[in-house]
Amino acid sequence: MDAWYGASMRPVRYVRPAVIAAAIAALHEERIAALPPSDSLAQFIAGGTNLVDLMKLQIIRPAMLVDINWLPMDQITPNGAGGLRLGAGARNAETANHPQVQKHYPLLSAAMLSAASPQIRNMASNGGNLLQRTRCSYFYDHATPCNKRTPGVGCAAIGGLNKYHAILGASAHCIATHPSDMCVALAALEATVHVQSDGGTRDIDFADFHRLPGIHPERDNTLLPGELITHIDLPELDRFASHSAYLKIRERLSYAFGLVSVAVALDLDDTGLIREARIALGGVAHKPWRTSAAELCLVGVVPQRQAFERCAEMLLEGALAQHSNGFKIVLAKRTVVRALEAATAGTAQTHDFYMGALE
Repeated sequence: MDAWYGASMRPVRYVRPAVIAAAIAALHEERIAALPPSDSLAQFIAGGTNLVDLMKLQIIRPAMLVDINWLPMDQITPNGAGGLRLGAGARNAETANHPQVQKHYPLLSAAMLSAASPQIRNMASNGGNLLQRTRCSYFYDHATPCNKRTPGVGCAAIGGLNKYHAILGASAHCIATHPSDMCVALAALEATVHVQSDGGTRDIDFADFHRLPGIHPERDNTLLPGELITHIDLPELDRFASHSAYLKIRERLSYAFGLVSVAVALDLDDTGLIREARIALGGVAHKPWRTSAAELCLVGVVPQRQAFERCAEMLLEGALAQHSNGFKIVLAKRTVVRALEAATAGTAQTHDFYMGALE
């Protein structure tokens, strides 16, 4: 089957393998046939909610699409270690509304239900969510330089319109942010990503899956060429189920990417002291942002605003604003405090606030 798009009318081959090994082999064969070899010549496609947009704008121009919707990767099952296994092909809506996710991982459910629109959540896959590209407007605009799109040409966001850009972990080559809500929760829950290639399988700790931009902002993650995400494992975390919150601050309540988001999970002892804390920030860096020192400073303390404010200061230590996003530093600190207060009170449902709601 051939499809056509763009001004140059480039043909796209489409294959629909029945098993994982065949999908990986098809991608591998197309990649090595190129001179020089290129990952961009063949792409896996599931929901396509991001990839199709990138193809329409000719940011990605694959010669072949390998449809993985027919592979046995859409189940959500116990993982044998007391946790849950999320198939990479399972849809975001199915995952967020799954009874076991809602019961044992309400933080993840809340984060996923705050993302995009119901229609997109019905199509988007779990594996694809991890791989979505930045929503930086310069990345999508061929008329402006972007190191993520074309390495070495410069970053138009630096010195440009950067209200939505990074305040942590950025580099002189890129200040884009990762747009996922699901990934912020997965970072706090310390999930594990399982991948497979023609060379075998391997597991990637979620903290190591996404990259900071450094000198290679075109590399969003640590996947190796030809690797396919097959599933995501969540550890047993019932101790956090009663005290979690996901707060997403955006300029309108419907279908908007977050200026700042925070995933918080707390474990309180019988006296009400904090036994363990997990905190991840979204919308502020090239990947979900965690700082172990900020989490450790809450261990053994009474959950109150003064402790939360100290934690927020530590989490945002080193934050560097561009000329139009300095407000995000203050906003992020206030959001962390609000999320910690919400989690202390009990597991919160999905929260959305206008910027003015955080006093």
